[in-house]
Amino acid sequence: MLLEKIIFNVLAFSLFVVMFFKMIKKNDSNYVILLCLQALGIAINFIELIFTMHIGIFVRILMYTISVILPMAVIFIEKRGMNLSELIYLLLAKIFILTDNQKNAKKFLINLISKYPESYMGHKMLAQIYEKEGGMRKAIDEYVQVIDRNKQDYQSYYRISFLLHELGQKQESATMLKNLLGKKPDMLEATQLLGDILCEQEAYKEAILVYNDAMKYHPNDFDIYYNMGMVYTMLNDFKNAKECYEKAATINTLLYTADYDLALINLIYKDLDEAEKLFLKSLQEPDVEPEAYYNLSKISMLKGDNDNAIKFINVAIELDPNIYKKVEEEPIFIPIMSYINYPNFEETKERKVKLSSREKKAHKHLEETSKLAEKLGNIDIDKSKLKAKDINNEREK
Repeated sequence: MLLEKIIFNVLAFSLFVVMFFKMIKKNDSNYVILLCLQALGIAINFIELIFTMHIGIFVRILMYTISVILPMAVIFIEKRGMNLSELIYLLLAKIFILTDNQKNAKKFLINLISKYPESYMGHKMLAQIYEKEGGMRKAIDEYVQVIDRNKQDYQSYYRISFLLHELGQKQESATMLKNLLGKKPDMLEATQLLGDILCEQEAYKEAILVYNDAMKYHPNDFDIYYNMGMVYTMLNDFKNAKECYEKAATINTLLYTADYDLALINLIYKDLDEAEKLFLKSLQEPDVEPEAYYNLSKISMLKGDNDNAIKFINVAIELDPNIYKKVEEEPIFIPIMSYINYPNFEETKERKVKLSSREKKAHKHLEETSKLAEKLGNIDIDKSKLKAKDINNEREK
């Protein structure tokens, strides 16, 4: 028992001296709190030793914690590149963030990086706050500081790319994303953002290469296949588009927008039965439901089933009155026009669709190509691909 107390005192006093000299060297008053706690623990032990008192287990645990465990933890943390003051500032900032007090969190973090400019976590937390507040340029500046201190922080590298994209600097964003994927090719979100940028720039062939590289690391990601399907659609490569949509729909059975795209491709190849089956399946997706009913009505007309055609088209117009404008432009509906309900456009509310701009663009392209396929009549079905030259020529007419 006596030996234990001697060992404790030697160890605790040694740690006290170490902390004292750290305070002097760093000129950091935050160490005073730790030194006071250590002194309290040492004092408790001396009192027990001098007056031969017996302290309870709770007090003994507290004594060891504040005199030995806490200073040893500080030494361990500082060995890993952080210091006590930095830890205190970060903890306080985190508390303010959790209580949604961003102002005070920023105040502590700015004070931290002013005192310790090399604080990796200080810059990162500050960048995240700026980003959350919408201060994108300030966030970028802080993320740059983060990367300077940790070259392996690929997530911060991605955040810079994302923010550049949001600021409209898409070429700079794309360049950063290519560099990032060169270092970390399995980063899915970087692949998706780069693919989006390339599609916005209509660099579809380059986008295909990016998605193919990503498939090596994410062979069962339905988003990659669905995105590839849309890219192949814009390239008029409907064979590969169909394969990608089918794969995406197989992986995610709830991806009804892929079923809708597949249905449109089957319309292009005049496979009415398969198109009808897929349009019926896609009715479970509200974003394409009116269009699916519209196309089901067209298929019914092609099959000579006027009753179903009337039923389907009236449901489509009820869901989206603007469908009526498409009906007026489509000669196939002339025989049943008197049975189609005319909508009240004055009471029509703007339909909210969650589809991305790329999805809308791909759907429009497929719908236009489906119409052109009816006119062309000489599609190269064997190659399963409409020639872009023929389509463009027909559109110019």
